[in-house]
Amino acid sequence: MSDLTFNFSGKTALVMGATAGIGQATVEAFARAGANVVFAGLGGDAGRAIEREVRHKTRAQVHFIECDVRRQAEVEAAAGEVVERFGSLDIAVNNAGIEGRFGPVQDATADDFEQIIGVNLRGVWHGLKAQIPRMLTGGRGAIVNTASSAGVTGIANVALYTASKHAVVGLTKATALELADSGIRVNAVAPGPVDTGLLHRMVAGHIDISAIAASVPMRRISRPEEIAGAILWLCSDAASYVTGHTLVVDGGMTVP
Repeated sequence: MSDLTFNFSGKTALVMGATAGIGQATVEAFARAGANVVFAGLGGDAGRAIEREVRHKTRAQVHFIECDVRRQAEVEAAAGEVVERFGSLDIAVNNAGIEGRFGPVQDATADDFEQIIGVNLRGVWHGLKAQIPRMLTGGRGAIVNTASSAGVTGIANVALYTASKHAVVGLTKATALELADSGIRVNAVAPGPVDTGLLHRMVAGHIDISAIAASVPMRRISRPEEIAGAILWLCSDAASYVTGHTLVVDGGMTVP
């Protein structure tokens, strides 16, 4: 799926958790498709470097904001920046996520729990709280929350991550129903294994990446750009009758 298929000219997108991996690829995909893009995340140096690179590649309006999604005030500021710069918030992608500790659930600590729920679930909720009122003002919008194939099936040794992503799927469904008659669509994307730092950190010292690739029916892990393509489709007019859906993009791993 190529972002060249889509035309988001005149639209403004906010991408949270976008200083690496899927988020970074999504920023570039929206910019190539003509959108104005504000993106947020931790790591100011990385964010500013991405901003310069994407502007150079696409000549689009791209702006970075340093933001910790666990802090509601910072997420509110990011959403406010979009409206201040471009007049409206049309698209939002809540992508920030962390992998957590690999191992049995009983070995996880209270700090592990608070950290992974704080980013993976509370961060999405903070995004929705900031984005929805601004979209309601405009009378339309599209939101995509990044879940995971771990949000639609159980995966051993990453129980807290799995729980957080199941929660994102549930939050997406309920929010979509609340907003179904408002002109705002809310969906989730559920990637399988993606060639990102998160995957490599998650399994380091436990599972070889080649073994993961071999377990996928398509016999490879995905590229961040492939997940970005799915996100753009969910935000596009081609998906105008799709809401409350979790689009699994996993090479067939969770096919029943």
